[in-house]
Amino acid sequence: MVSVGGDPAPEQVARRLREGMARGVLSFPLTAFRDDGSLDPDGLRAHVAGRLATGPGAVFPACGTGEFFSLDEDEYRTVVSVTVQEAAGHVPVVAGTGYGWAQAARFARIAEEAGADALLVLPHYLVDAPQDGLAAQLEHLAARTRLPLIAYQRGQVAYGVEALRRIARVPGVIGLKDGHSDLDRLQRLTLAAPDGFLFFNGAATAEIQARAYAAVGVPAYSSAVHAFAPEIAGAFHTALRDDDHGTVEKLLRVFYVPFVELRDRAPGYAVSLVKAAARLRGQPVGPVRAPLTEPSPADLAGLEALLTAGLDLVGASL
Repeated sequence: MVSVGGDPAPEQVARRLREGMARGVLSFPLTAFRDDGSLDPDGLRAHVAGRLATGPGAVFPACGTGEFFSLDEDEYRTVVSVTVQEAAGHVPVVAGTGYGWAQAARFARIAEEAGADALLVLPHYLVDAPQDGLAAQLEHLAARTRLPLIAYQRGQVAYGVEALRRIARVPGVIGLKDGHSDLDRLQRLTLAAPDGFLFFNGAATAEIQARAYAAVGVPAYSSAVHAFAPEIAGAFHTALRDDDHGTVEKLLRVFYVPFVELRDRAPGYAVSLVKAAARLRGQPVGPVRAPLTEPSPADLAGLEALLTAGLDLVGASL
């Protein structure tokens, strides 16, 4: 079946995403900026091409790691368009959108025009909301876009079972990314969802909890590490898939746990450290935009040492 306007039906997009999730990590590329803070399309293109060359299951531009919150609409169009061009149909492109549903719909229209396959609906702006309101947010947006939607629960957005059932009935809503790591709640949601509804682990540095998520039926995960060290991300994914517990635990001890400890030193480091690590590897991604800040010199030195150790573990180098 094909939806109105010739776009792939949500079922087809969901199938491609499911196949990609089984094959590799979900890649969330950085948005490249020049030193003056302006968007750098050439740097972006080089970065995205490098991520795609390592075979991710799907690519998610202009999401949290891609500093969606810092992009204006013209910049967003460029980010999604460049990613779609580089992906060239080989893997699904899921663009971020967010804020309230009215503004999210504006970004959704741009993503449609740019050729994205689906949208990741980032948590709405600022306010807490009851379960009915969380579901209504998705319903309003779904009514205003042809693109399939993946809800993202994190921060003030946390779906209960009844809200999950409600959004799963909305035409075009195909899945849920979880960033809460409440495995009791997540297990209830997976059991309440209809067959074929997609779930994936979207916790910060998702590899830390990948085994726990897999135990409740959610083996797929996003990887911020893939943005700067696809060798490490790929080695971990392969070891996890193959039940190579020794390699999984070695990578967790030597790299992932120390990286999380470093990440937790300052707000915003979940993006700032990733971007700094990409620059250490020669990627032209530039600085973060305010309100994020760059890592301190001491933390940058610690990041370089940690990255060197992690790469050495998988037979790669800085």
